[in-house]
Amino acid sequence: MNYELRRGKHKIFIGMAPGVGKTYRMLEEAHALKQEGIDVVIGLLETHGRKETADKATGLEIIPRQQIVRGGLTLTEMDTDAIIKRSPQLVLVDELAHTNVPGSPREKRYEDVEMILATGIDVYSTMNVQHLESLNDLVARITSVVVRERLPDRILEEADEVVVIDVTPETLQERLLEGKIYAPQKIQQALDNFFQRRNLIALRELALREVADSVEEEAASTPNGKFCNIHERVLVCVSTYPNSVQLLRRGARLAGYMNAPLYVVFVAHPERFLTKEESLHIDTCEKLCKEFEGTFIRVTDSNIAKAIAQVAEKYRITQIVIGESQRSRWQILVKGSLTQKLVRLLKNIDLHIIATEKTPLAKR
Repeated sequence: MNYELRRGKHKIFIGMAPGVGKTYRMLEEAHALKQEGIDVVIGLLETHGRKETADKATGLEIIPRQQIVRGGLTLTEMDTDAIIKRSPQLVLVDELAHTNVPGSPREKRYEDVEMILATGIDVYSTMNVQHLESLNDLVARITSVVVRERLPDRILEEADEVVVIDVTPETLQERLLEGKIYAPQKIQQALDNFFQRRNLIALRELALREVADSVEEEAASTPNGKFCNIHERVLVCVSTYPNSVQLLRRGARLAGYMNAPLYVVFVAHPERFLTKEESLHIDTCEKLCKEFEGTFIRVTDSNIAKAIAQVAEKYRITQIVIGESQRSRWQILVKGSLTQKLVRLLKNIDLHIIATEKTPLAKR
């Protein structure tokens, strides 16, 4: 019978910087699986002279590296063909973003891993967040270091499981000073450059956020995913009332406190044309939104509450900022307020109602 070959499962251990313990944790899990009877081998291990890591590899079978002669030197790389021939259930591969020696069958180590996965072998691998292609420019701005070893974001997105190996910046600096990451002569240079506390704090946040993003995207693709919002997202509802500028500034401050993206929505009635003054006011709101690096959304709908709720669902909003109703109590009693309608329509979204002075510029 002809069975379709199962693709191997890929588990990535990701951290904010060298020395957080990615390889050690990978080896720990490998030992536990070996005790359960799983056939585990080491395809490529980089200990960087760390004794604890080398000791942790004891007892696990290591596939010998492939030797490549280059310019009179003998260099080594992972022997992908030998791993596939050995056909274990699980192979461990360190430093996923590594660039292979010129002349190797494949340019990047992640390409070797993809080849192994295609044969049905499971892979555990390690990487640091700064090696993601999309974060390269941001990491360079944060650390003033241009990371040359990079891999496509899709590798992380396509992984079956991603585990963040997280330690505090202080713990990582302690490990560095104890000589557990680099040789003694490199410690001070590392502390003065890449391992500065502010760098580590920013990189740690990047690592945690990257995995949170992947969890949220995965949840969004499931039937109940729309209610799984890990990150805060702020939506400000502006109108032709002058208080919209005040609301927008308040919403931008809220987004800043929460480190959240800002969205601004204006709902236009299909049967009502804006005056020149009102159009200029909305244009001002849009320009202000862009100054705050937000996303401005224009919607045409006679049902304002429904339109706002739809935008909130589409952009997975968690916080909505609206102004206090400018209608009279009698109008609210007869027609209901926007706030009341939104409360009925929204689920798991916080509503911020900002009190402002009433101004008679517009009719809505």
